[in-house]
Amino acid sequence: MREGMVRIPSGCAISAIMNVKGIRFNGEAIIRSITCMHERSNGLGGGFAAYGIYPRFRDLYALHLLYESDRGRIDAESFIKDNFVVEHSESIPTRPVVSITDPPMFYRYFVSVRPDSLDALRGEDEAELLVRATMTVNNCIRDAFMVSAGKNMGVFKGVGFPEDIARFFRLEEYEGYLWTAHGRFPTNTPGWWGGAHPFGILDWTVVHNGEVSSYGINKRYLEMFGYHLTLQTDTEVVAYLFDLLHRRQKVPLNLVARALASPFWKDIDRMPEEERAMYKAIRMVYGPAMLNGPFSIIVAFNGGMMGLNDRIKLRPLSCGKKDDFVLMGSEESAIRSIVGDLDEVWDVRAGEMALVQLEEGGVAVG
Repeated sequence: MREGMVRIPSGCAISAIMNVKGIRFNGEAIIRSITCMHERSNGLGGGFAAYGIYPRFRDLYALHLLYESDRGRIDAESFIKDNFVVEHSESIPTRPVVSITDPPMFYRYFVSVRPDSLDALRGEDEAELLVRATMTVNNCIRDAFMVSAGKNMGVFKGVGFPEDIARFFRLEEYEGYLWTAHGRFPTNTPGWWGGAHPFGILDWTVVHNGEVSSYGINKRYLEMFGYHLTLQTDTEVVAYLFDLLHRRQKVPLNLVARALASPFWKDIDRMPEEERAMYKAIRMVYGPAMLNGPFSIIVAFNGGMMGLNDRIKLRPLSCGKKDDFVLMGSEESAIRSIVGDLDEVWDVRAGEMALVQLEEGGVAVG
């Protein structure tokens, strides 16, 4: 960004709000939070992820798709019907916004998996079918892109300032227990509807401030496991890495964070023997998955969210607590704009994570 003639290299804004008891609330709070950081974006990307917003269809996969042509919609719908049972489908409601021009079409499909669709996967589960479906749509069906494909959640994103994207998608009409938001200031990649944040795979969604300079090696590593990166933004690797390491390879979330933001070798060498052995193994096994470059990210999933900083903390990430709410943001002001006084506030340290999950027995209610 430029303020006068001074470049501010920490552009992009990220924000998140979660009620740990699962109480649902509308999108006005997250809109207010991300709007507070308006100057961090430049109108080339804004977006939101919301969890708990489809209680009527909570047991179905909610597929959000972006279409750039009728042909793309027809081809994608044919593919969806071949692999899933569509219980309900509709265009995603929007409203005209002066600053939002030439938007693509957005549709959502609430689906269950056709039993015969799993036969070809040789014992793989439904989640793997959804991942492969996402890769197929994004890589093989022209003018169609899978925006999100999790249960009881959805991603809403596009080209514009985040507050304009929120009005466009009428997010104040939705209620969820967890919201994340992103205001984009793209530097090395284009600003387009599919390349806005959040990035999703299954119910994983990622918002990111910074740059993944290891994108090339991360991309090649993911391609070994069948992931195709087609959305022209470096952040796409982060969502897929969480899916690969945690869902497919069963790595605990705290160790996923350590694999992606590993300690420096000089710090590992100073650790006690048992801990040193563990981190050496992580670095050797998951070296191609490590994220280099400046970043702060918020990863959300059904039941929780995680904030994570790079190993030097080149991007800011503040956290706060107020009653049953946990908040994260690029600026403390974005948190305080929602709740005012906080019970607790802290910054995520370099290479560290802040993990928040629903309290035991917590479910989405409201």
